[in-house]
Amino acid sequence: MGRPPSEITPEILESLPSPCWLLEERQLRWNLELLRRVKEEAGVSILLALKGFALWHSFPLVRKYLDGCCASGLWEARLSRETFGKQTHTYAPAFKEEEIDEIAAISEHLVFNSPGQLLRFAERARRANPTLSIGLRVNPEYSQAPREIYNPCAPYSRLGTLTEALDEEIVARIEGFHVHALCEQDADALEGVIEALEERFGRWLDRLRWVNFGGGHHITREGYDVERLILILKNFKARHPHLSVYLEPGEAVGWQTGVLAATVLDIVHNRLDIAILDTSAEAHMPDTIIMPYRAEVRGAGEPGEKPYTYRLAGNTCLAGDVMGDYSFERPLNIGDRILFEDQMHYTVVKATTFNGIRLPALATLREDGTVRIDREFHYEDFKSRLG
Repeated sequence: MGRPPSEITPEILESLPSPCWLLEERQLRWNLELLRRVKEEAGVSILLALKGFALWHSFPLVRKYLDGCCASGLWEARLSRETFGKQTHTYAPAFKEEEIDEIAAISEHLVFNSPGQLLRFAERARRANPTLSIGLRVNPEYSQAPREIYNPCAPYSRLGTLTEALDEEIVARIEGFHVHALCEQDADALEGVIEALEERFGRWLDRLRWVNFGGGHHITREGYDVERLILILKNFKARHPHLSVYLEPGEAVGWQTGVLAATVLDIVHNRLDIAILDTSAEAHMPDTIIMPYRAEVRGAGEPGEKPYTYRLAGNTCLAGDVMGDYSFERPLNIGDRILFEDQMHYTVVKATTFNGIRLPALATLREDGTVRIDREFHYEDFKSRLG
């Protein structure tokens, strides 16, 4: 069954503060149902990657489906423990000495990035939490990541341990490998990662209790080969029946679950019409600049496809704060609402108050059709970050 249609009506849109991120609970549940199917049919555990989706107001729903959260440090680990309340698996490129005890105390798994950090902190972490399972991130030196900035296995990467750095002393201190090598990719990319893992690190796998295949699995995207993913995971488990297997999707949880609603503040002309909005690509949609990609706008087409073309731009002083060129069936007017699609993952977690621009409100369109305003941001939120 395909993804259900959006239930955002004009009346709902007009009732929102602007700008506003609006999560559709029905869309989120659809993603979670699919992830639960993968869990059950493949016999794996699935954790929410907080680095991609950390809207904790939605966690009462998410925790019904997923096994816990993966955290990238102390604050995300605390968020997992305080608001999700299931397993917390924590990894960071490097841990700080003054934080390691607290991180260990609130985590079920703790993954080190290097043998140096493992040797420095593993015993201390176990003293803080005797039930803690220790792992090491390894680099299979294989990835199909679309750009170098998102490729953790690129040459000279700081992320993960190469096979030549492992020895008996290191492996004796761990119970699992963490292998993250994907970015918005299909099941075939995971298959390549597993082949590289078994080729480079296979001699150690029988010594372990678990393997974590990280995130980047675009499971809830239309066209993703879910059946192949399940088969790949089942085959891996058949070859290594003693290993528990974890996945850590973040984007796949938040994929297509909501919008960023904005308002046209002004329209200026400089060789083309430019609509200035009360949001910002730089501050509120940074991946559209970093990755980069063109965010889809509801009801809009490519430039020239429809009668009226506008450049949509942000309300900051950055010259390049531009979302792109879009065409519409009718002219835009000041006060019109614009909906940027698929803006719930890697947006809220990365947003800034650059230029003192107001952060979008957070709201939820519940399955019963009502809207809950989860948070609005004010001047004090901006000021308090600066001193």
